[in-house]
Amino acid sequence: MIRSLLTLLFTLTFVGSPALTTPFSGFEADQLPIPQIDPPIQPEGYAFAIWGLIYGWLVVSAVYGQWKRHRSPEWDKARLPLLISLAIGTPWLAVANASAVWATVMIFGMAGFAIAALLAAPRADRWWFQAPVGIYAGWLTAASFVSLGSTAAGFGLVTDAMGWAYLGIGLALITALVVQLQAPQAPEYGLTVIWALVGIVVANGYTLPGVSMTAIAGIAVMGAAIILGQRRAA
Repeated sequence: MIRSLLTLLFTLTFVGSPALTTPFSGFEADQLPIPQIDPPIQPEGYAFAIWGLIYGWLVVSAVYGQWKRHRSPEWDKARLPLLISLAIGTPWLAVANASAVWATVMIFGMAGFAIAALLAAPRADRWWFQAPVGIYAGWLTAASFVSLGSTAAGFGLVTDAMGWAYLGIGLALITALVVQLQAPQAPEYGLTVIWALVGIVVANGYTLPGVSMTAIAGIAVMGAAIILGQRRAA
């Protein structure tokens, strides 16, 4: 029961955190030695609207879990990594407005624990737990590499913003494929990664066709992985 209460608590603090911090729409120019204004790895702004779905569905999941599954060992197994992810995520917006480096470290932690929660999700309550956590983990997978690409390019590490767009998309895709193939029953995860990739295509369009085509290739690969996973799970 304690894990269900903690999951509900941290879900509410996570969802409520945007009301207590300055809105975040990307790292500011003065946060990085090399300012990253609209980096090519960043999806178009509309794509971030998915947070509304994530917030709402996580709240529904946490309330249902406390109401109907507060003693479920299957839920408890997945709750522990989820509530850790949410606990890290609660101060994330405030940290992101102050430090790109720490925000990047934290979002990888959020993503890692969210993926662990997805892999441990109970099969019997797909729409109550697996689906919202899958969307949450999928977006964090993409967002963590967007943060890495923006921050690394901002410090001039390895390559520039264009190079990190290719590198970040590639690393995100490899990570997402590994997760999707381990969780073939969770197409929501892969579909959310595709949503982020479509946002990158829209953001770059014909201006940076190489980045757009790389993202389109990633969409095709993720789509194939989802279809393969559904066949395996059937």
